[in-house]
Amino acid sequence: MISKKNFIKISDWLWEIPKSFRSEMRVPARIYVSEKMLEEVFRDQSISQLINGTTLPGIVKYGIAMPDCHEGYSVPIGFVGAMETSDGIISPGACGFDINCGVRLLISDYTEREIKPYLEKLATEIQKEVPSGLGRGRQLKFSISELDKILEGGVPYLIEQGHGEKEDIESCEAGGKLKWANAKAVSIHAKNRGRDQVGTLGSGNHFLEIQKVAEIFNEEVAKTFGLFKDQIVVMVHTGSRGLGHQVCSDYLREFIPLMMNKYKIKVPDREFACVPFNSPEGQKYFSAMAGAANYAWVNRQMITHFVRKAWENVLGSQGRKLTLLYDVAHNIIKIEKYNIDGKEKKVVVHRKGATRAFPPGHSEIPEKYRSVGQPVIIPGSMGTASYVLVGTKEAEEAFYSTCHGAGRTMSRHAAIRSLSGKEIVYQLKRKGIVVKCYSLKGIAEEAPQVYKNVDEVVEVVHNAGLSKKVVKLLPLAVIKGE
Repeated sequence: MISKKNFIKISDWLWEIPKSFRSEMRVPARIYVSEKMLEEVFRDQSISQLINGTTLPGIVKYGIAMPDCHEGYSVPIGFVGAMETSDGIISPGACGFDINCGVRLLISDYTEREIKPYLEKLATEIQKEVPSGLGRGRQLKFSISELDKILEGGVPYLIEQGHGEKEDIESCEAGGKLKWANAKAVSIHAKNRGRDQVGTLGSGNHFLEIQKVAEIFNEEVAKTFGLFKDQIVVMVHTGSRGLGHQVCSDYLREFIPLMMNKYKIKVPDREFACVPFNSPEGQKYFSAMAGAANYAWVNRQMITHFVRKAWENVLGSQGRKLTLLYDVAHNIIKIEKYNIDGKEKKVVVHRKGATRAFPPGHSEIPEKYRSVGQPVIIPGSMGTASYVLVGTKEAEEAFYSTCHGAGRTMSRHAAIRSLSGKEIVYQLKRKGIVVKCYSLKGIAEEAPQVYKNVDEVVEVVHNAGLSKKVVKLLPLAVIKGE
């Protein structure tokens, strides 16, 4: 039984379980939380799962959990782990089923006062355009050959087809394309699931919100990001839909027997299904995961195309367009360089429910932001605040990672049993928030009260130095997926 007494307090915001806690641990387990939040972490199995994650072959420095962590498949959601490229593993469960679930923020030059008369109409028009997207609502499916181009070409391919602007590429993590993607590594079943879902939000915690900049914490960085008080912005939160889920399922099924019989890897739970990173099977999954990540970026880019169309339909085309501030992934595996034991090494960083947060001067940040650091976009739960933060040098201790949202405290089944979607919509409308949804059940699943307090989560990463607050965003209209 794990309890608070097993932790060493490193700071008010960081706690550690030493690797002596359990013989199989290869590195310590670290969690970024306040003391108050640490008490709440024991509600589920997230700490046990984090400790299990520290037993993975090749893991370096620490297994890390973010303040929004909660129980997931294999490792907790909110996990960061880096593996040696030479003798480490790759694990689909430590990336997640919704590969490159992520978030992007579109910014306008409208103020709240200017947009208020059009808010209801904008929300209605966006709902009409986006959830059906380029999929079922338009009765249009990509062919398999077209889908292969999306899987390997990412956002740059979509821009070539006229669905966005060249500036959108620069404002995406990795330019919206992981170059090692291989469409042949993605099953035909996964491709068929993704043929009609490009440009769609989906269900679960995915959403689209019209928000306003409510508070500015850092004027200089806000100015560099193009943000100002009472500004209207649009947040998009979704991922790789059925295609990404199928990629994860396919490789988990393949890896479990390989792990046990071929590679003789011992893990605490079959859910950790992993193979050596450099094995043929490991490299095949790595390229399939990259294809699914590219698909997710394309999905958010196509949604952006439809949001811009709705924007123009309602507000006209007087040149006041939506521009992309940034797009960042939450569930992804990438090779990055870090100083490990005094030497610069390439490691395979697994982020599952964690956001990349690179510091000022980092070569992978768009040049326009390089002087201040990478934009970090943290969505709240439905009807609550969201945040824009900025990456810091101090975050190197966490492999330049930070939180990815609020983090669930109640399962979807429990939420449906105990909460009324109709009542939640009423409460949000009383706050002046426009709500557009097709399913009241989906609203109950994602009610604000089933999540941690996003303000407290963000306060932890801000005080721990993983990323620094720039602006606070408040919702004016919420559009939920199918």
